[in-house]
Amino acid sequence: MPFPTPRAAGGGNWASGGPAEAWRIPSSGCVRPTLINQLSLCIPSPEEERPKPSRPVPPLIPPKIPEGERVDFDDIHRKRMEKDLLELQTLIDVHFEQRKKEEEELIALKDRIERRRAERAEQQRFRTEKERERQAKLAEEKMRKEEEEAKKRAEDDAKKKKVLSNMGAHFGGYLVKAEQKRGKRQTGREMKVRILSERKKPLNIDHLGEDQLRDKAQELSDWIHQLESEKFDLMEKLKQQKYEINVLYNRISHAQKFRKGAGKGRLGGRWK
Repeated sequence: MPFPTPRAAGGGNWASGGPAEAWRIPSSGCVRPTLINQLSLCIPSPEEERPKPSRPVPPLIPPKIPEGERVDFDDIHRKRMEKDLLELQTLIDVHFEQRKKEEEELIALKDRIERRRAERAEQQRFRTEKERERQAKLAEEKMRKEEEEAKKRAEDDAKKKKVLSNMGAHFGGYLVKAEQKRGKRQTGREMKVRILSERKKPLNIDHLGEDQLRDKAQELSDWIHQLESEKFDLMEKLKQQKYEINVLYNRISHAQKFRKGAGKGRLGGRWK
């Protein structure tokens, strides 16, 4: 490596000309160029030697193009389109498969609902049939008990009649009166049947038209309203009578408390 041209001590530049100009003498007349001074000019300082840190740049990899053949971008685009179409077709198939599965589940749910509804209808019909049979048995049992009671009463009456006939002929008038009184007596069932037969009216509506059916329905509604009104009036009358009976009974009880020499006697169906 060549050494640089030394500079003069007075700040002047050394000429690059001939040897006469290489050692130009300044005005002071004192120049001492040495080898050490020359070497110190070409050796860099430690601060200049240290490299400045630089930001690392990632290496760029250029795309590889196959050598020896031409790149067909149309073929690459076509293959990409085919791949996208294949993915789209896969998504469509998955969608329709899921939809088919949901439709099958919906049909199965509807079938379960219909089956459950039919089971409930069958259970309701079975319960209704059982209730009808139970009501029929209760009615039959009630009728049987009433027949047994009537038969028992008839037997008791026959026994009484036999006893009275054996006691003497002077009881004939009494027997006639008892027979007449017994003939007029009616059981609760007979009274109920007689009252219902009087109140029940035959409802013949097969030959009626729409307007006549509407009038008939209005007539029945008015009749029911009248019966409800009569029932309400009778209930109020019964309450009033009960209240009057209680008032009279309290008055009698209060009067008997202050009555002198009042003994025990029957009052109001009870013994005081």
